[in-house]
Order: sequence, then structure tokens, then C-alpha cells
Amino acid sequence: MHYVDGFVAAVPTANKEAYRIYAEQSAALFKEHGALSVIDCWGDDVLPGKLTSFPQAVMCKDEETVVFSWMTWPSKEVRDAGWEKIMADPRMSTENMPMPFDGRRLIYGGFQQIAVS
Repeated sequence: MHYVDGFVAAVPTANKEAYRIYAEQSAALFKEHGALSVIDCWGDDVLPGKLTSFPQAVMCKDEETVVFSWMTWPSKEVRDAGWEKIMADPRMSTENMPMPFDGRRLIYGGFQQIAVS
């Protein structure tokens, strides 16, 4: 089964187009380095919760929108090698591709796929 990286971020709503461009550019690089697919979603129905929620997890401010993204890899080994290449790729540097959001509040993790529907 595939391996999945998941991400949640708070992006300034005014930066929606900048984020879309960033997402397209970074997706091309991730695919070049082994990712099978990259999906980026702009929050549309993401309410704060009483105990936990996506907005709370990333300390989303009123002028920000929650973004949910994931990418699939053929395996964890391909993912690990891909990330190593991405981190060394100068095209991914913040000088060449500045993040249109506060990366300190990005949450992410790697997940083993256990079921497919």
C-alpha cells in the first residue's frame, strides 16, 4: 500500500492565489522526486471546535484559511529518499520558493495506508 504525508496549515486568505501557485510549483518538484500525487485543498467548511479542530491545531486567525494537503508515495522508502532529495533541491529553498504562510504553524506527518475503499 502507499505511504501518505498529510499537512494542515493556516494561510492568509489574501494569499490564496500565491498559495495555489506555490502548491503547483512544489507539487511538480515532489512528483519529480517520487511522489505519485499531491492534493491541496482550500478550507470551505472548517469550523473551530470546542475541544479540538483544524483551525485550533494551526492557531488559525480570523484573516486566515485552513489548508489541508496530502501526497501519496509508492512506499515509505521512496518517500524518505524523495524528501532527502527535496530538502537538497535548491529550487525548493525559501529564497526560490517563499512560503505564502507561516511555516511554524504547519502540522504534518507521515502515515501508513491501511485500507482502501
